[in-house]
Amino acid sequence: MGEAFRRCHRERLQAGSGAAANPVENQFYNAFDQEPLEPEPARDPNALPREPDYRTPFETNRDRIIHTSAFRRLQSKTQVFLSGEYDFYRTRLTHSIEVSQIGRSICTALRRRSPHLGPDFYIDSDLVEAACLAHDIGHPPFGHAGERTLHRLMRPWGGFEGNAQTLRMLTETIFSGTGRGMNPCRAFLDATLKYKTLYSELAEPEHHFLYDPQQSFLDWALGHQEFPPELPPGGDRDGCKSIECQIMDWADDTAYSLNDIADGYNANFLTLEAIERWAGTQELDAGQARVMEKLLRSIRGRRLEVMLRARIGDFINACTLEPDVNFMTGWTRRYAWRLQVAPEAVAEAKLYKKLALHLVFRSRQLQQLEHKSDVMLTQLMTALMDRYVTGRSASRFRLLRESEEAALEKEPAEAGRARLVCDAVARMTDGAATRLHRRLFDAEFRSITDLG
Repeated sequence: MGEAFRRCHRERLQAGSGAAANPVENQFYNAFDQEPLEPEPARDPNALPREPDYRTPFETNRDRIIHTSAFRRLQSKTQVFLSGEYDFYRTRLTHSIEVSQIGRSICTALRRRSPHLGPDFYIDSDLVEAACLAHDIGHPPFGHAGERTLHRLMRPWGGFEGNAQTLRMLTETIFSGTGRGMNPCRAFLDATLKYKTLYSELAEPEHHFLYDPQQSFLDWALGHQEFPPELPPGGDRDGCKSIECQIMDWADDTAYSLNDIADGYNANFLTLEAIERWAGTQELDAGQARVMEKLLRSIRGRRLEVMLRARIGDFINACTLEPDVNFMTGWTRRYAWRLQVAPEAVAEAKLYKKLALHLVFRSRQLQQLEHKSDVMLTQLMTALMDRYVTGRSASRFRLLRESEEAALEKEPAEAGRARLVCDAVARMTDGAATRLHRRLFDAEFRSITDLG
């Protein structure tokens, strides 16, 4: 958010505009932050009184994430390499746990060091942990390759995006057996919103959007405040994040920029020779050259993992807080701060991501696996769409679970049925998608005992 934007809203706030939430001066969070999406249902007056919950709303939201099947399924979803390839590569689950640890550590470091915070005025680490644990639950099987495939196939019905799917699960479907969301509180839901632009607001959306029907959840997360003209759809608007979302975002960047290097090295994609050859083709400035030399030196000394673990601590220590003023600061202190990350840490993370992109993700081996996952998901989605959505298939075979078919039977709109089919596929692990594909298309696969 630009300085002109902050000046404009600073004058409004000093005049008292937008202060309806009336934040308590000595508290970081208020009732606006803790309000649940839906009112808690009324209890039976004849029921025994319930013990007061020992948890804060933020702890409750974190615990609900941990105890969902959606979170457990992350253990079998691709991070970089297909899950099950080897037992020491990261999966979406281990990545999410690492992100949550980094996010909590950033909160601790800021609480102890920032002059803007204190013992009783601080960013809640349970809230940040909840957002970090939840940030990837919407990702489909086969990693970003799977996300691209589902988006291509879902274009006629509003696209597919991993972060939009996370929002859909939190608000509508995470408890898939009952077909409902987890009733998140406002601060938690907002902490997961990396993007605040709708699909229809972008000319040719490829990623970084919410589904159009999610407008109401976005409005609720922001207290129904309208975006000012200074924040048009796209990057400018998406940059408007709560402080907890900013911390989650940097924790995510820290984890995958460093850990993708470790996994790529252990998988023998990032060899000393390959990195030296790649570095020789790049126009590196002095800072980037120092980073590359340190990386190569750690590999020569067989201390790569030690070096990368130390860099996690350095990336945490690179964070500071700066006050901010914008259209949300009259409602919540979650928007009153910007996370400042030292430029050299940001540049280093970008360099690691570029290295992994060129030598790992664009490697022939991974591209072949991505091609295979694209073929499998395309065939699966086409068969399911023909059966349940478009009616192009005359068969009435049962291809999905009973609860999924029951939801489809109740949905009259084609777009709604397409989204439910996409939910079913996105929910699958790598292994579940592969097994279903083999059942439907592999004549030699006849197992009826494998019920997964």
